[in-house]
Amino acid sequence: MKPDKTDRASSRQAIANALAAEYRAQEDARRRGDFPLAWHHLERAHILSQTDLMAHIGSHLRMLALAMHLRDWREVAGQIMRLALAPVGNLTRRLPVGNTGRSTVSAFAPMQIPPDLQAILDREDG
Repeated sequence: MKPDKTDRASSRQAIANALAAEYRAQEDARRRGDFPLAWHHLERAHILSQTDLMAHIGSHLRMLALAMHLRDWREVAGQIMRLALAPVGNLTRRLPVGNTGRSTVSAFAPMQIPPDLQAILDREDG
């Protein structure tokens, strides 16, 4: 049974809220200079954003900004490549589910989704 419009709106809002929380946590970690934790929250945000093109691109733009701040040129190059690939993946619905979005992993490798994020994403599927 497919979720109705109200259920879909509620699940989209849950994803948007979780995404905003991850971005806030990333910003807090970045301000404290805890860059591994900032990356962790950006990776979680990427997982949440994958199914929405604009959110997906936004997650890669934030990753690109952090990589540039850190002068991590390998990550900068990886994020530029992923920004080019994201629209193709979203339009063809061929996304590597659960992929964290970093250049340290294959852009094509599906990955296990953390259980707390899976619970949020499952609401969208009904």
